[in-house]
Amino acid sequence: MAEQVLSDVKVLDLTWYIAGPYCTKMFADYGADVLKIEKPPEGDPARRIGPFLNDDPHPEKSLLFSHLNLNKRGITLNLKSETGKKIFKELVGDADILVENFSPGVMGRLGLDYETLKKINPRLIMTGISNFGQYGPYRDFKVSELVLSGMMDQYSHGNEGREPLKMAGNCEQYQAGHMATVATIAAYWLQLNEGIGQYIDVSMQETMTADIDHRTLNLLDWAYSGEVAIFRQDPRAGTSALLDITPTGVYPTKDGFIRAAGGIIFWPRFAAAFPDIGAKYTWPDDVLNMDNKGVVDAFWYPWCLDRTKQEIMEYMQKFKYFTTAINTPIDVIESPQLKERGFWVEVEHPVSGKQIYPGNPLKSEDPWWQVRMPAPLLGQHNEEFLCDKLGYSKDDLVKLREAGVI
Repeated sequence: MAEQVLSDVKVLDLTWYIAGPYCTKMFADYGADVLKIEKPPEGDPARRIGPFLNDDPHPEKSLLFSHLNLNKRGITLNLKSETGKKIFKELVGDADILVENFSPGVMGRLGLDYETLKKINPRLIMTGISNFGQYGPYRDFKVSELVLSGMMDQYSHGNEGREPLKMAGNCEQYQAGHMATVATIAAYWLQLNEGIGQYIDVSMQETMTADIDHRTLNLLDWAYSGEVAIFRQDPRAGTSALLDITPTGVYPTKDGFIRAAGGIIFWPRFAAAFPDIGAKYTWPDDVLNMDNKGVVDAFWYPWCLDRTKQEIMEYMQKFKYFTTAINTPIDVIESPQLKERGFWVEVEHPVSGKQIYPGNPLKSEDPWWQVRMPAPLLGQHNEEFLCDKLGYSKDDLVKLREAGVI
């Protein structure tokens, strides 16, 4: 198999759930030798998070776990046992990078904090991902996606007069994991050039707060003016929060929904797409007169309902009026664009069989991104690492398993 851009990098993966495993997945996908270390006997809690193949809640059938741990090898190791700590320190001696996302203080209580580990390996880069960072008054606070979602007090997140809503899914955790990857790669570059290691403290809250979206706009507006940058009197007015009559929001179509993004400056484009409407209302006075919105809506809704979302998207894009189909999962998998670029890959897993996974997000002349192996079974590589690499015997392996070390 061809060498990849990170083929010489050795990563110890003490992460679980989503943010940390996504960070180490990025290393693994680009060639790093990532060893995932799971707690026996249950392993990463993500093994118990769906969706599951055929709705069977089997620890080897979590598609989330399989996706986040593609291209990694895995062992089990109880870090609360003295033998487990000894084995872990042996692994640290040969590692370039260690990533963990335990609660702050856990690694210290285990006697595996950075100050201890860098004495074993001065070149070690250790990245810790946590809710609020390793210090500060919120250090030990717990979070959920509801806490991390920094866009809730926004005009687009919720309906008029109703409570705020968080962003869907686990977007914040993936973004924090990606940020941790970028920071760790930068530290690795310094390690290569200067021969030194360092500790990186990644706060999921700060990652979200620094995100370039409406959060940053609001924060900067407050910093400069002392005012809150909400665009309407009601910060959660949804699609009714418009200053003009151009369609903006989510609309039903013959086969689903589309998302339109209008605005005052785009009225000429909408008028070009629909000359009869354009001739009826002049910009800006008629367009800013919200009494006319009902007439435009009375035209726009039926027009959308008579057409497919793809037809609407392609027609409106001819006039550069921002409109896109809201795709279902099957729409995305069947996307001709993604198929043409070979984005989706099939991976054969020993338990769940052949499944479709998201693939290479970029293209280059060299094979940067590759599928080398499926996600590891729980403890799959115990013998390879403990016996072949660290010199333990197979009898030792049996004793370690009986003692709950692996």
